[in-house]
Amino acid sequence: QVQLVESGGGLVQAGGSLRLSCSASGRSFINYAMGWFRQAPGKEREFVSGINWTGTRTRYADSVKGRLTISRDDAKNTVYLQMDKMKPEDTAVYYCAAAVVDGHLGVPYEFDYWGQGTQVTVSS
Repeated sequence: QVQLVESGGGLVQAGGSLRLSCSASGRSFINYAMGWFRQAPGKEREFVSGINWTGTRTRYADSVKGRLTISRDDAKNTVYLQMDKMKPEDTAVYYCAAAVVDGHLGVPYEFDYWGQGTQVTVSS
């Protein structure tokens, strides 16, 4: 099992940048593909971005392509989400997630473990 803790959320103006971090503890971090999801008020949780366990493949939601970048640092057991050119519609609680992939190289669609979330607010 792995425990996930997000940090880095806050208030930013439209057009600005923010970097979220997710620190993992427990079972070896390298065994997991990682992802970021978000949930805005009154909406369902949606996929934002994912990265495979080797860090060689990524996937993004169409709404964030070209603006958000996911990366991982296995030495620090941390996954990041760099958010640039932010928009008010990016406002949401952002959740980190981990998926047990047993060596599979793809970015999964389903995840097994979740963090508690961090609030991101983008003002217009």
